Amino acid sequence: MAKISNPEQYESSTRSKGELRYSERSRWLLFGLPWTFTRYEIRDNDFTTIKGFLNITENDCYMYKISDVEITRSFLQRLSGLSTIILYTSDVTDRTIIMKNIRHGKEIKDFILHASEDARLRRKTVSMQNIGFGAGDIHDIDGYDDLDGHVDN
Repeated sequence: MAKISNPEQYESSTRSKGELRYSERSRWLLFGLPWTFTRYEIRDNDFTTIKGFLNITENDCYMYKISDVEITRSFLQRLSGLSTIILYTSDVTDRTIIMKNIRHGKEIKDFILHASEDARLRRKTVSMQNIGFGAGDIHDIDGYDDLDGHVDN
């Protein structure tokens, strides 16, 4: 673990993320054993994915950027007590975050859904209709896409 050069700033940063609500690992499907190197930390204000063994990648997504949550369970997952949760976000690095083969899926899905809505209300970013669409995805009804009058074919 790296040495923290500014402990006060680090403490302030972790405090702003909120309280840790869930820490879950991706698991093997067969017996539900947590022998993978993917970990998820779910806090009040952000969602963190930590992947790797020798080289570790940590990716954060603010809760207010999560617009929809989906849960799926295959037959084998139901036998093992596991779920797959899919998060649809407006995050730049990951538009879709897939939490595969995790325990307590329904509970975690419900928490993320409500925490994301609470985070949007706190930040006053309630309008989420087109949060996942780029400018090229919106078409005008008269057949012209931009202000210069170029027609989209």
